[in-house]
Amino acid sequence: MAVAGDETESASTGEMSGYQICTPTSSLPQGVVMAGSPGSLHSPPHVADETTRKRQLRLMKNRQAAKECRRRKREYIRCLETRLTMLEAQNKKLMDELNYFKEMYGIKSSQ
Repeated sequence: MAVAGDETESASTGEMSGYQICTPTSSLPQGVVMAGSPGSLHSPPHVADETTRKRQLRLMKNRQAAKECRRRKREYIRCLETRLTMLEAQNKKLMDELNYFKEMYGIKSSQ
């Protein structure tokens, strides 16, 4: 709002006399917001903040996904090691059984 009138002020009383409140005149149609106004929805700082927030969210999700991927990989390797141990034990048992039958039937091994 603009203030128009003479600027006489009484120093002793602090009163302002002769002022009148005027409505501002604008050539912009009603509802149009100027780019530099604080009500603007897409001002550069807001866009930058939104971009930063989205980047931080993406990085956080990526860290979580990478952490979960590493956990699944460790679990997969643990399962493979367990399976390897079981297969090695089974192989040893079968080799022992084969050697037993070879000795029983008198077959010479070619090893």
